[in-house]
Amino acid sequence: MKKPLILALAGALLAGAGLADVAVAAKGSPEVRIPFANHGSIDNWQADGRNALYLQGMGRQWYHATLMAPCQDLPFANAIGFETRGTSDFDRFSTIIVRGQRCAVKSVVKSAPPPKKPRKHG
Repeated sequence: MKKPLILALAGALLAGAGLADVAVAAKGSPEVRIPFANHGSIDNWQADGRNALYLQGMGRQWYHATLMAPCQDLPFANAIGFETRGTSDFDRFSTIIVRGQRCAVKSVVKSAPPPKKPRKHG
């Protein structure tokens, strides 16, 4: 009696592990943290519209941060601030500050560099 119960539980655990892998794959890249953000490890950034931005961290690694809501002045900002709230890592619990507006971060994932802007011919 115990053997079938153990086999059923083992099967359920294996099925659950498979579903977790599918959920991560469907969701996209896993969430990451940019270490030492409050110590200057973010070297570069570029707005991706009003809802996201690219950040370049240590080792020239690029990240894509999606915001919870549009940050109106982000595409026009020359400088931004990073608020990590008690830790040194920039992650999905962090905030960017643009011209006094606080913009909460929803997601941070590793990314390729931002796309190159088309050259203007004039």
